[in-house]
Amino acid sequence: MNTTSKKLEGKVAIITGAARGQGADEARRFVAEGARVVLTDLLPSGADLAAELGSAAIFIQHDVANEAQWRSVVDTALEKFGRIDILVNNAGIFTPAMLEDTTAESFDRHYRVNQYGPFLGMKAVLAPMKAAGGGSIVNISSVAGMRGFPGMIAYAGSKWALRGMTKCVAREVAPFKIRVNSIHPGLVDTPMLNDHDPEALKQFEAAVPLGRMATTADIVEIVVYLAGDLSSNMTGAELVTDGGLGL
Repeated sequence: MNTTSKKLEGKVAIITGAARGQGADEARRFVAEGARVVLTDLLPSGADLAAELGSAAIFIQHDVANEAQWRSVVDTALEKFGRIDILVNNAGIFTPAMLEDTTAESFDRHYRVNQYGPFLGMKAVLAPMKAAGGGSIVNISSVAGMRGFPGMIAYAGSKWALRGMTKCVAREVAPFKIRVNSIHPGLVDTPMLNDHDPEALKQFEAAVPLGRMATTADIVEIVVYLAGDLSSNMTGAELVTDGGLGL
């Protein structure tokens, strides 16, 4: 067996939230593993990353909570690359607040990006994945979707919902050889944390049994595994990578 073969050779992936941080590193690794990738993000800087990755990548500016834009993303992916094998619902927001300080607008925004966006994405790729004879959907949830954390009602609520949607859809689409799994990171060192109180983040990190926040590389390894054929018998699974935070 050739152990140096690329893990995603010939596959076509859509990765949301791919302009920076974890999504950008997923896109880089997918291309290195032989995939062609459609990067989407609200941030236009995703175009720079697509240019860096060359002919194996394209960028589409995309609001994941917009159904019409999802149809455009799927149509463009099929026109450019001919098929869709993988969807990584990576886009997400995190704005912590206690219940009494959580505005209706913030709660709705968490719902629209973290839950409604993946719903639209899974629905949009279903037909092309059926046509391709199968596929893999990877939903980036959170350890906050596994247990309760104070100050995270909007974020955790959306991630619990994504966890539940993953299991429902996994059962529905299994007959079509489409697999749906979720990943549950803890604290990850990405730009999403830049706007938060450094002292609070230090305290949160100190609570991690392994003593550090995750790197994007920690998460990307699991995304590649779930996206590829090595996990071909896994669906509806919840892979926790939180340094023990949820114990």
